[in-house]
Amino acid sequence: MKRALVSVSDKTGLVEFVRGLVDLGWEIIATGGTQKLLEKEGVKTIGISEVTGFPEILDGRVKTLHPKVHGGILARRDIPAHMETLKENGVETIDLVCVNLYPFKQTIAKDGVTLEDAIENIDIGGPSMVRSAAKNWRDVTIVCNPADYETVLAELRENGTTSPETRLKLSAKAYTHTAEYDACIATYMRAQAGLPEKLFLEYDIKQGLRYGENPHQSANFYAALEPAPFSLAFAKQIQGKELSYNNIQDANAALNVLRDFEEPFCVALKHMNPCGAAVGKTVEEAWQAAYEADKVSIYGGIVGVNRELTAEVARGMKPIFLEIVIAPSYTPEALEILSTKKNLRVMQVDMTRDGKPVPQYVSVNGGLLVQQLDTQVEQVTPEMCVTKVNPPRRRWPT
Repeated sequence: MKRALVSVSDKTGLVEFVRGLVDLGWEIIATGGTQKLLEKEGVKTIGISEVTGFPEILDGRVKTLHPKVHGGILARRDIPAHMETLKENGVETIDLVCVNLYPFKQTIAKDGVTLEDAIENIDIGGPSMVRSAAKNWRDVTIVCNPADYETVLAELRENGTTSPETRLKLSAKAYTHTAEYDACIATYMRAQAGLPEKLFLEYDIKQGLRYGENPHQSANFYAALEPAPFSLAFAKQIQGKELSYNNIQDANAALNVLRDFEEPFCVALKHMNPCGAAVGKTVEEAWQAAYEADKVSIYGGIVGVNRELTAEVARGMKPIFLEIVIAPSYTPEALEILSTKKNLRVMQVDMTRDGKPVPQYVSVNGGLLVQQLDTQVEQVTPEMCVTKVNPPRRRWPT
């Protein structure tokens, strides 16, 4: 009989997954809260202490760190000496490990979290089991993400086992799971200890791009884990073609200009350089002034506004060839007008000002420059004039 060891923090879809294993004749080993949930749902399990012959101790800090657990996971089935060692020591093989880790990241995100709270949510046994199963992927299936449950069950139902290709992919995902977990802990603990000399960055792929700055360059677009305002990575694309590498660069430049203005504002931008920008009493007024600043260079460019884009603005844009329009929201009439330009990329971007510092990363050959993004706005006054002739007061911004 095949055996699965189940010990999860995220219990999404767990009961259905384990029931699927039981229906296929699998024996289930479970720990602590996972066992309680499964037993409550009528799924028969074997407690981890029945396997190890040793109780969970130290408030659950030690329960799976045992040769009868890791021996059963790590033994290579194709090496007779390994299998003989298991037999001599009364260790049974474990063929599937379903583990995800204590919610450390969610814990430290809570208001008022203490260092003690954080430390108690550092998983020890979980990462050990994940890494053991991932190392022995040729014989053991490791499942960390509930999103993979159905794939695993489907293969088990069809073939009685998972394919080597699936096990290898799940192994890679498992090491990614522990790497992300450890990076989060390391970042937090180094901050507590005042050690700034390491930087850990974590991004998820948002989309693969057809090419980079030039057609011969490959490229991908990655997004940070947490949503941020004025970010194209978390924008909603309402219509239009897929964004290109250069589109994203240009749109990001437009958003950084929009970030500087709280009054109604419009910027027209091409190749990361503004060709027109204006404030106005209304978004319509700002758009008209920005357009009139340079009616030629705006061709094939990007226009961004920091207010809801109205039908009047959309009608003004309609005759012009634009690549992208950016706004925090659109009126239904504006979207109807813009929808006639099928290739126009219409982006809705959150422009909420949350006051949080924004890190800026710039790659250089073999390194990375990091600074806080310049979001500070200076109030221009006549005393700042550096020319011999002072413009009349009426021309200074108010």
